[in-house]
Amino acid sequence: MSLASASVAETLLRASAVSRHFGRVIALEPIDLELCSGEAVALVGPNGAGKSTLMSILAGALKASEGQIAVKGSAKVGWLPQRPAHYGRLTALENLVLFARLEQMDEPEQEAARMAERFSLPSDRLSAYLSIGNRQRLSLAIALLGNPNVLLLDEPTASLDPKQRALLWREAQRHVAGGGAVLFSSQNPEEVERHATRVVALDSGRLVFGGSPEEYTVWEREP
Repeated sequence: MSLASASVAETLLRASAVSRHFGRVIALEPIDLELCSGEAVALVGPNGAGKSTLMSILAGALKASEGQIAVKGSAKVGWLPQRPAHYGRLTALENLVLFARLEQMDEPEQEAARMAERFSLPSDRLSAYLSIGNRQRLSLAIALLGNPNVLLLDEPTASLDPKQRALLWREAQRHVAGGGAVLFSSQNPEEVERHATRVVALDSGRLVFGGSPEEYTVWEREP
């Protein structure tokens, strides 16, 4: 089932001529990208293509060398990075309370408890000792704190078992159905075909394709 929503789309996040270089190394050439409500965009490309760099810039964790990021009104961005971004010496619940406070939520303890229950997270174990699946669920719970409008998922199903993958995609589908936008990176063709409404492909830091999953399938087969 696609993550597409039937609601009228509006632009929630826009990247205009965004690029990134590290010294003389160009990690990302100028890229234009819009994320709209009710859509799920797959970001594809080989390792080193610039996918994580672009996501980090969109999340505000990495500054663009050039270009602008515009977020609509009071829209918020949630980010699930490829590597866990929580603290191993804190429990799952303590991590959620910390990030809820960083989001300046009115009732951080209550919100943290609600998210811990929603994702069935252990409450008394340090996150450093959680299973890979529980760490990923914790990262997703953190990304969803404060009900972000845009959800960025960097290789979200890597190392997850089928049950954990199904849970993650249900949450992504719920987000899109509620009028949000999802950008997810994946090297799994089945995930792209099943869940994306649009595909953006990068190669060596360059945008090489943008279109529907069907168009991407045809483009990918071309010599």
